[in-house]
Amino acid sequence: MHMADALISPAVGGTMWAASAGLLAWCARKIRQTLDHRLVPMMGVLGAFIFASQMINFSIPGTGSSGHLGGGLILAILLGPHAAFLVIASVLTVQALFFADGGLLALGCNIWNLGFYPAFIAFPFIYKPLAGANRATPRAWAAAILAAVIGLQLGAFSVVLETTASGISELPFGSFVLLMSPVHLAIGIVEGLATATVVAFVARARPEAVPSPAGSASLKPALIGLGIAALIVGGAVSWFASAHPDGLEWSIAKVSGREEVGGGAALHEKLARVQEKTAFLPDYGFQPAEEPAAEGEPGPEPWPAVSAGTTVSGVVGGLLVLLVAGAAGLALRPRRVAS
Repeated sequence: MHMADALISPAVGGTMWAASAGLLAWCARKIRQTLDHRLVPMMGVLGAFIFASQMINFSIPGTGSSGHLGGGLILAILLGPHAAFLVIASVLTVQALFFADGGLLALGCNIWNLGFYPAFIAFPFIYKPLAGANRATPRAWAAAILAAVIGLQLGAFSVVLETTASGISELPFGSFVLLMSPVHLAIGIVEGLATATVVAFVARARPEAVPSPAGSASLKPALIGLGIAALIVGGAVSWFASAHPDGLEWSIAKVSGREEVGGGAALHEKLARVQEKTAFLPDYGFQPAEEPAAEGEPGPEPWPAVSAGTTVSGVVGGLLVLLVAGAAGLALRPRRVAS
């Protein structure tokens, strides 16, 4: 659900940048007041894990589309909503700047759509009241699925509202929302199952970490497990990502009959040039050398797509998010007052 710049106008992009920046500033203040300093490493490692997980697109049967985890709900359950919003913003910023995944103008939209709804709607109003204290019960699993579905539905609906407000006439509101909602329902169910699995793992590794992170037990088992998972998923499992377009791209193609719509503003072109310079691993791979055009129709892409570029992207991207999110946590952790 990473929006490209072509889908939004400068006015909508600027508005959502301001909204996301304002919420980030508020979250930073709350983190400085309340964050347990022992959770700082978890912010970095979880961010790396979410980055790697988002590289895995899974096919949605019967549609020809695919989806990937958002990760906002996992972060909210394990870190709290304020730290979760900061970490998902770190993930999306690294993706946009260094991998050209999502536009720079659309970054405010993407942070809001993938961060605000799971952290500040789905987690406190759906998951937390329904899950109860034990995160490994069937009730907690059902709560994770319901919260993930609602969070993604709200995010998908926001995408439709943002394109409509931007005047993208190729994507009529009614047709667009009728395609976005069902495909993201399927993605939300998978996200809920993945969320419940990760939370149950952390709860087993350190029960005190969920739902109260201020316990005395060590976070080391959970950190090691999630770190290893991030390396394996980003470095190798990412080869098995579905080649089908994601739910947003699929919906756009179904509604408009084209893979790309909108764009054309001078600001879009300027930001595209900036992104070309900053994205050293565009589309999670090495920049291809120019080759002479081959005759005839291109054959199907191999699957799994074993690629050194994908492996490097998964490892380097995870490390970048680890550094960015971890550094933000260190900078914002509450200051200890000497007795």
